[in-house]
Formats: sequence, structure tokens, C-alpha cells
Amino acid sequence: MQLGRVGIWGRYLREADAGEIVDAAAELEELGFGAIWVPGGIESDESVFTDVARLLGATRATPVATGIVNMWLHEPAALTRAFHQVESDHPGRFLLGIGISHRPLVEGVRPGKFDRPFAAMLRYLDGLDAQPTPVPVGRRVIAALGPKMLKVSAGRSLGTHPYIAPVAHTEFARAVIGPDALLAPGIPVILDTDPAPARDLARRFLANPYSRLPNYSNMWLAHGFTEADLADGGSDALVDGLVVWGDEARIAARIEDHLQAGADHVCLHVIEPDRARLPRETWRRLAAALPKSPSRDQPNDR
Repeated sequence: MQLGRVGIWGRYLREADAGEIVDAAAELEELGFGAIWVPGGIESDESVFTDVARLLGATRATPVATGIVNMWLHEPAALTRAFHQVESDHPGRFLLGIGISHRPLVEGVRPGKFDRPFAAMLRYLDGLDAQPTPVPVGRRVIAALGPKMLKVSAGRSLGTHPYIAPVAHTEFARAVIGPDALLAPGIPVILDTDPAPARDLARRFLANPYSRLPNYSNMWLAHGFTEADLADGGSDALVDGLVVWGDEARIAARIEDHLQAGADHVCLHVIEPDRARLPRETWRRLAAALPKSPSRDQPNDR
């Protein structure tokens, strides 16, 4: 799938008014963003696929991806049926992102369910592949942070979709997955040049809930940060390394850092004080400054 260089990730693309979401999705396509990403959430119903279909129906050619559907909450057969329903209505445009999520989040809705996640993911992929009409390997990606899951993502899917990872992790991930697998990190961005409010907003974002989830904190510790960086809400170095804030040029430079480190596609999660509001003006400002997606008739550079 041709995702282009830069996409947009956002929970608000599922939670805002439906009419506004439709209008915003059409504008994202016109602005030149290469893909639209939405989270699966801590949900066991199929509302995420309804929301994906809404975004696909509002656009002409832009791919829509899930980042990510929680594998503990969707049985392989149900997930496969949902994928093919969307695929039948919008062929070739839906990228299914799946992942193990995080123990504290899963245990909050399915106590006792989260167990031996790596082995569980392998069984889950076996379950997907055992369906009468499986989800094609090239139409799914796996959220991965550590080396074992990264290798699985390269071998059993199109590639991987890490989230809130520093540039050092992008370089590491590319080395693990090899030259051909998709690498599509998601990064939070704040369009604000004032350090104090920008870092305050970034800290509040990281604290709810990401810095409390061991999968993330362990990854940060493995790629350039220390326990001292994680203490007391996060050091400036941690905040600046995980959440890019500043003007359009600074955000564009961080995207380029990830691309140079091995990313094929970078999806941006725009953070603003009102986390429920669609940040449409920020999208417009970023679109004017960011590298345009290559034509969908042309392959990506990688």
C-alpha cells in the first residue's frame, strides 16, 4: 500500500461529530496527507470498523489504517469478517493494524486475559491465517517495540507501527526488520514555540497514560533515556525526544530525522489542549510545510 511520507493519527477522528469527521477526512486528503490512522481503543465491539468505513467513504483514494486494534478484544474470525466487510466496500484502501496493547489497559476491561503476550500474538496470527479467507499479510501491520515483535512484524505482516518512539528507536527498528518491511512510526506533535506551555502539554499527554505503561518506559530506557529522565513527569530531554514541539520547520525536521533513520511513513498525532477537538487549523499549517506524499502511481523511496 502506498501510504506516502506523512499521515495523520487521531482519536478525535473517531470521537468528534460524525459530520465534522467526514468533512475533516476529505480535507486531509486535499491537504496531501498520505494516510489517516485511528486507534482501535479498549473496545470489544466493531465500532472501529464503522468509523474506518466512514473515513474511507469520505475520501477518494487515501488509505485508512488502524493503529491499533487490540487483539485481546477481537477474536480472529470476527476480525477477519470485519476486515473483509470494509474491504468489499472500499477495496485496497484499508490497512489493519493490530497489537498486544498493554497489560494495565487490557486487565482493566478483561481481567486475567493478558498472558504471555508474545506467544499469544503468534497464536493470534495463526488464527488469522487459518480463516477461510484470511486477512492478507500485506494488508496488516503489527505494533512492535522490542526486537522479537519487530521480527514477527517483518515476517508475518507488511511491517510495523511503533508509537511515541524516539528517532533512535526508528533506526533500531529498521535494522531489525530489514530493508523491505514497512516502518510507520507515530509521533506526537505540538505546534507551539513557547517552551513552557508546550512542554507542560507534552508532559500531561505522556502522563495519561503512556509513561505509566511499562512497554513504553522500557523502550525509552533502551533507546537513550535514563530512570532520571522518567522521574517527576519526565525530563526536558525525554519530553523533547518523544514529543516534537515548535514551529512548522522544527516539526518537519523531526519527521525528516525519522525518515532518514529508516521510516517509510510518519503519522502525526497533533496534541492540543482540547484533546477532543479536531485540530484542523494545525493540520493546514503543517501541510503547507511538510514533504508532500509521492504520487500513488509511484513506489515509495524504500
